[in-house]
Amino acid sequence: MIDFLMINNMLMPSAMVILILVVVISMFRVLREYERGVIFFLGRFERVKGPGLIIVIPIIQQMVRVDLRTVVMDVPSQDVISRDNVSVRVNAVIYFRVIDSQKAIINVENFLQATSQLAQTTLRSVLGQHELDEMLANRDMLNSDIQGILDARTDGWGIKVSNVEIKHVDLNETMIRAIAKQAEAERTRRAKVIHASGEKEASDQLVEAANKLATEPNAILLRYLQTLTEIAGEKNSTILFPLPMELMKGLFKVDSEKDK
Repeated sequence: MIDFLMINNMLMPSAMVILILVVVISMFRVLREYERGVIFFLGRFERVKGPGLIIVIPIIQQMVRVDLRTVVMDVPSQDVISRDNVSVRVNAVIYFRVIDSQKAIINVENFLQATSQLAQTTLRSVLGQHELDEMLANRDMLNSDIQGILDARTDGWGIKVSNVEIKHVDLNETMIRAIAKQAEAERTRRAKVIHASGEKEASDQLVEAANKLATEPNAILLRYLQTLTEIAGEKNSTILFPLPMELMKGLFKVDSEKDK
């Protein structure tokens, strides 16, 4: 019994020393360059510390670590009904980071979950105000609108939303076939418009050429001689020379002018 008491008395100082060492060691915390520590003193906010070596008094003080790096969060696919009543599934990705550690810990319970839920509802709300063609063609505008709304609503949480990117707009097979038919019809329309524009331009040129030939009788003679030269260069065995009355009138006019 005496030996047991002696051993117990010898172990108690050692245990106390070990306990004191553990407490002292636990007081020191190391925060990386991208981390901050939100310090609470008896439950009340005290200040934000870090980076580097900091001291946290056990029991009296508590610390919550906050990561300041940019978070890449994938927004799950959302069912969206566009303004022209087309049902699509849209997913996106958002980039954000904590700029105020105090607000991110005190003003919201879980800023990651809160930002994710807000991004989903905002995505449905913004895209539902636009037609399908705008979703497919004006993604930059939609990304900017969503980013602006998210950044404004998360400001009270100490979060900065830097970018939003819509990744996919998934359509059902019926809508894909309808869009393909629409694109084909649009190409056909453009082809007809271009053809009609070419015909109109050609007719205008022909009318201008006819008016010019009508005012210059010698011009048609030159054109006739040029046509004969082109025919002679084709090595035909038989060549017919049409002799229009306009040419004869031109020749007669030239002869009469020479006689005068």
